[in-house]
Amino acid sequence: MSDIKTDVLLVGGGVMSATLGMMLKNLDPSLHITMVERLDHVAHESTDGWNNAGTGHAGYCELNYTPETPDGDVEIQRALGINAAFESSLQLWTYLVEQGALPSPREFINATPHQSFVWGEKDVAFLRKRHERLSAHHLFESMEFSDDPRVLQDWMPLILDNRDPSQPIAATRVKHGSDVDFGSLTRNMVKHLKTHENFKLLLNHHVKNLKQTRDGEWKVNLRNDGGPDAASHITTKFIFLGAGGGALPLLQKSGIEESKGYGGFPVSGQWLVCRKPEIVKRHHSKVYGKAPIGAPPMSVPHLDTRIINGEPALLFGPFAGFTTKFLKEGSYFDLFSSVKSSNFKPIMAAGLSNIDLTRYLISEVFQSHADRVKALQNFFPDAQADDWNLQYAGQRVQIIKATPQGGGKLEFGTEIVAAKDGTLAALLGASPGASTAAHAMIDVLERCFKDRMASDEWQAKMREMVPSYGQSLIDDAELLRSVRRRTLSTLELDASEPETRKQA
Repeated sequence: MSDIKTDVLLVGGGVMSATLGMMLKNLDPSLHITMVERLDHVAHESTDGWNNAGTGHAGYCELNYTPETPDGDVEIQRALGINAAFESSLQLWTYLVEQGALPSPREFINATPHQSFVWGEKDVAFLRKRHERLSAHHLFESMEFSDDPRVLQDWMPLILDNRDPSQPIAATRVKHGSDVDFGSLTRNMVKHLKTHENFKLLLNHHVKNLKQTRDGEWKVNLRNDGGPDAASHITTKFIFLGAGGGALPLLQKSGIEESKGYGGFPVSGQWLVCRKPEIVKRHHSKVYGKAPIGAPPMSVPHLDTRIINGEPALLFGPFAGFTTKFLKEGSYFDLFSSVKSSNFKPIMAAGLSNIDLTRYLISEVFQSHADRVKALQNFFPDAQADDWNLQYAGQRVQIIKATPQGGGKLEFGTEIVAAKDGTLAALLGASPGASTAAHAMIDVLERCFKDRMASDEWQAKMREMVPSYGQSLIDDAELLRSVRRRTLSTLELDASEPETRKQA
């Protein structure tokens, strides 16, 4: 056992920690960075390819990012923000590929059109209005709309085969959407970080507790579950809690004032998976529909092309569920142990106002395979039960926050919580999550490394890694088109033929 002194401690071996580590190493190679992961390898929880949708969330197909307003209009501001945030991730990955820090893009990202599909007159009208509003903005100017079954047969043949011809249908498409294997991406980033002499990776290590000293440093106690690089204590100037569902309990242990009032609501997920080549080769996109009434945003149904560890497959779901675990490999006591005097009232208030959601999640747990296949058949009418197997997805912990009125609110998104002195930051929440990792970690840098981020050296390096840094892709059409040309070319997302079709 040994004690370690480090400049930066990254807790959790997922995409968020890896992204922050890569940024900091490029900004200042002399920094000593330590990553602590409780499992025996990185990217095994939420970041693993089978534990998330793999959608490069850009607002192209996700209808829950563009809600309908009471007057019949469509709100697009959230979709614009998510699209711009994903562009930051694409720019960072482009830079890392060009620098040789990441391998061929095909190892972690593949061109996969993003499509939205609806049926019924009301939803067709909504999708048409959504297309009108989004395609008028330069971020979405390439979005196509069609309600012609002949066109849609070409876009999504599995979905159109043997569908009722009298049913009104419509879809939108963006060809340069992407499927991202976040597990492969993260493992490659950590692999590169390990080539730096000032980077240390500690696997099989749990953070037991953490406490800030009077001089502002953090003392972290670890539990070692084995391995040659065992450590028991870490002293650090800065901590990032990027531990997925495990971030909230660690944030609570930190005792910082900013952690007060936060709670968590765990939601589990499942997929139906098909690996039959004759079926997989006929679908080359991610097709999102509308969520059932009462369903959480993470349960928006979609039929996805996936390439995980180089192998193509189709996924449908996710089917939500309820468990008291905060991590897939966590404890059933996670939810109960997270309840504190500072968040008891917000949790109770949020629970009382979301009884229908809880009831919905519990009902999802008791669905049969036939029930799930029936939901799939709304998308893929010819789906056969024997061709699809159930796969358990990752665990998500949605944010519960105290409201100014003294109650609590359940939120579906991601949020950075940072100490006022900038010595600790944590990422809470779920979707759009990994897709906006670069944007989220820039937020961490600006809040926790404020003085250094203001320096000419770091400003210049940030613009090298993310050329749009400090500017608005939402407001600047020419800047968007310039960076998008580069990212789509370098990451091979502008190919006319999706990679899955070539492999199949």
